[in-house]
Amino acid sequence: MKSIFNLLLLIILTAHINAFPQDTFTNPVLPGFHPDPSICRVGEDYYLANSTFEWFPGVPIYHSRDLVNWELIGHALHRPEQLPQLMKVKTSRGIYAPTLRYHDGLFYMITTCVQGGGNFFVTAENPAGPWSDPVWLPEAPGIDPSLFWDDDGKCYYTGAGRVAQLQDKWENQNGVWMAEIDLKSGKLIGEKIQLTHGHGTQAWWTEGPHIYKIDGRYLLVVAEGGTGFTHAITVFESDDIRGPYIPSQINPVLTHRHLGADHLITTIGHGDLVETQNGEWWAVTLGKRQLKSQYLLARETFLTPVVFENGWPVFNPGKGMVTAVERRPNLPWSPVEKQPARDNFNDSKLGLDYYFLRTPLNSWFEVGNGKLEVELRPEQLKEELVNPSMIMKKLTAEDFEVATALKFNSKRANEEAGLTLFRDAYCHYTLALSGREVVLKHLRKGELVKEIRQPYKSSNIVLKASATDGLVSFYFGDTADNLTLLADKMPLSTLADQVSGGFNGPFLGMYASSNGKISKSKAIFNWFEYKVSENAL
Repeated sequence: MKSIFNLLLLIILTAHINAFPQDTFTNPVLPGFHPDPSICRVGEDYYLANSTFEWFPGVPIYHSRDLVNWELIGHALHRPEQLPQLMKVKTSRGIYAPTLRYHDGLFYMITTCVQGGGNFFVTAENPAGPWSDPVWLPEAPGIDPSLFWDDDGKCYYTGAGRVAQLQDKWENQNGVWMAEIDLKSGKLIGEKIQLTHGHGTQAWWTEGPHIYKIDGRYLLVVAEGGTGFTHAITVFESDDIRGPYIPSQINPVLTHRHLGADHLITTIGHGDLVETQNGEWWAVTLGKRQLKSQYLLARETFLTPVVFENGWPVFNPGKGMVTAVERRPNLPWSPVEKQPARDNFNDSKLGLDYYFLRTPLNSWFEVGNGKLEVELRPEQLKEELVNPSMIMKKLTAEDFEVATALKFNSKRANEEAGLTLFRDAYCHYTLALSGREVVLKHLRKGELVKEIRQPYKSSNIVLKASATDGLVSFYFGDTADNLTLLADKMPLSTLADQVSGGFNGPFLGMYASSNGKISKSKAIFNWFEYKVSENAL
């Protein structure tokens, strides 16, 4: 009776904590691989999009009512036929820096497929989808496109690139340009106008532009300094949409490069502004956290307040930086129901939070009735430009557990199925059942630095990885309650930016491969579980 009472009390306390607002929130608001955030508001609803590079489905769309609690509701690139070119992009290429906007009853997501056709946009009446086929913009060079509608209804395209040269040139010089656009035809109208090459000379990689009209003036917000430690946000103003745009004397308006290399949050930049229905201004930006596994979680989405003084945006006044704990917006607290840690594969479709490496042009898995059945195909995880039989979730915390129950009865040494912790083809872990052995492989910068094998006769196995304090241990056994340690305290830094490099982020999930040979074998996953430690950063 006492245990039942304690359980009921725990349920009531949990419901109380989730139902009532807190005075503060914790950054990042979207942890893990969520770079290049773009945001828009429609009434009392907020929508946010992120880059996905070589991963499919592309450009997740999140919804929130309070700017803190976000729910994944769909993807702008959710059908393979929308972007088959994604199959041919290299690591960290593909979909760059989307901009999400709403105008006259329609949502627009405009972005760049760097190695697959350039700039394009898709539209939807419902941000959860379906989204249209791409409208390609062959006349628009460069990357990081954005759309802005002026009061007269004209729409303007703004992008990163150089359509005119400055008299002075410098290393890594880029810029921002604009032109009017006809969205029905996808044609640019009139002259391409170079707006800026940066807030001053020697400004590196000016990109990520967004234009806003605030109190009758045009505000241009851009990213500068590259996406690493020197990343920053700078702003410009103009009385005319076509410029000239004058840089602010308070630039950069937001950066963390002056805080030093040991600061918890670094590389802050690439921001987008939104005004709430209550008249507050907030910005979403990308940033990185230095955890025990270095930059394990790659670029994440942060939220910070903004006020306007003398027409210029002041980011987090009195602090001047993005903080790990911040006062929350003056909006109704709207918590989102958490997804169960374990997926028993009872639904006929995978959840929205599963991803594939590049576009799955062919159907090679089936889900439902308590199992996920995956075909073994020749594609290997260590290969570039392939879509392996791999189904993944984003890694969102440094301290976590991931496990799966697998049925796999192949005796062929070339055939394997199991778990993977994956950053790219050159940096990953695999824990698999193969040829009546449990095999752990650690690939770091393309080199096999560790391989452990242990005999295992059964075709049913539970595989598990448990991470804490920047280290990960691997287990196997016949049930989740009867596991044997295979490898202890391996470095998670293999998945971190300092080792792997690139723009993408870490994933974890299930995979199967016949390693270069044709196969008719299948692996059956009975459940998949991903749990984040309650105290995880």
